[in-house]
Amino acid sequence: MVATAVAATDVPPAPAGAISAADLPALWKDRVRCVVAVEFFTETELDRRPTIANALVVDTQGTLVLPAPVINVRTAPSQLKDFRVYLPGRPTGAYAKGEYLGQDSLSGWHFVRVEEKLRGELVPVTDFLAKAPLAEPAMAEEFWGIGLRGKDEDFLPYFMTSRVSLVQSLPERTAISLSDVTAPGLPVFDREGHFAGVGLGGFGATYLQFSRTERGSPVMLMNVEETAVFQLAPDVLPWMKRVPASVSGRPIPTLGVYGVQPMDPEVATYLKLENRSGCVVSEVLDGGPAEAAGMKDRDIIVAIDGKPLPRFKPDSVIVGYFDREISRRQPGDKLALTVLRGTERVELTATVGEEPKLQREAERKYFDRLGLTVREFIFGDGVVRRVKRNEQRGVIAHFVKPNGPAASAGLRPDDWIQEVDGAEVKTYAEAVEKLGAIEADTARPEFVLLTSRNGETAVLRVKLK
Repeated sequence: MVATAVAATDVPPAPAGAISAADLPALWKDRVRCVVAVEFFTETELDRRPTIANALVVDTQGTLVLPAPVINVRTAPSQLKDFRVYLPGRPTGAYAKGEYLGQDSLSGWHFVRVEEKLRGELVPVTDFLAKAPLAEPAMAEEFWGIGLRGKDEDFLPYFMTSRVSLVQSLPERTAISLSDVTAPGLPVFDREGHFAGVGLGGFGATYLQFSRTERGSPVMLMNVEETAVFQLAPDVLPWMKRVPASVSGRPIPTLGVYGVQPMDPEVATYLKLENRSGCVVSEVLDGGPAEAAGMKDRDIIVAIDGKPLPRFKPDSVIVGYFDREISRRQPGDKLALTVLRGTERVELTATVGEEPKLQREAERKYFDRLGLTVREFIFGDGVVRRVKRNEQRGVIAHFVKPNGPAASAGLRPDDWIQEVDGAEVKTYAEAVEKLGAIEADTARPEFVLLTSRNGETAVLRVKLK
């Protein structure tokens, strides 16, 4: 009798809008095929360092996208070796090879293409788009995502879910949920399994750390494996088609300005622009598109192609929006800019240029006996050091071997090497020739470098014996 009564008791209905437990296994089985783990190795002067990242499948050609932070901006594409692609939950010995395609300058995503033998087991995340454009997430709406365990657990996939607590522009439309809902770089889905966005890492939480001597000092903790933040699908979908044409990621557009900052609220009030955004240009770079268009230092950009800059909160988001707008263009495109110069409104037309050589593209050479790698002095080095084009010379210390001769003499990474043994080095080739001769001379006991760090010069005597 008791058993019969219990069996007949009605099960409470699921809350309105909740994900149906009955539907989840089927949704999960299909959607887990759009995520993989990628491992690659970075060859440095001393070792070969592995990196593991989440990746999202974006097309039927086996194209994968990896989050921007997984590769250091200093790393040359030639240092990236042996890309391996793992299916979630499969033995890690059964990996497929991948090819690095480059980094997209707009999204920052890195693109990798997996070999053909694995492509048939993958499903692009775009297969899970809703037939009609998704409405923006509603407050408290439920979403779910996928996480991956570590390599020692065969990258087993696991389920996460949460509800939206806030949607804002950063500058892409971005949802912030109550708790972690996916992994950085992996997808988020709505209740029906439609693709809703991509997890965004880099967000931490501040806690107070107590000890016997500290009464609560603030410390920020960041979960690098999971995230509560995701960029909405309508904003990131166009990025999935931006497969780089080469590993350099070029062409890379630039306006030729430096130190762009949001307009100060007091300045906005003075100019009667309280409800508008503006970007203050700290420096117009020599020989760049902005200089050619007539832009001046401290100009305030208030409109692009006739459209006023949108208002964001916090104000600093406008800088990211401005950078995105430039990155959407191609070198040679015309760009109409409205700027405020004092109280005067000025209309400018700039031709978008090509970004000068980046650090990852710079030539470099390692001298093992000396204990350092030097790379060529690039345009960006001159910008951060406030050095004009006609004064740029020498090389940069790209790597300094710990406890090596150069390190013992006081050389540090990013030091500017201007002279070798009292002779000025005007070019990278000259520096390599001089340092190469020193390294080859095994009887030589020492050599001298003239360096600059933070505007201060120093003479370093490097002992080789």
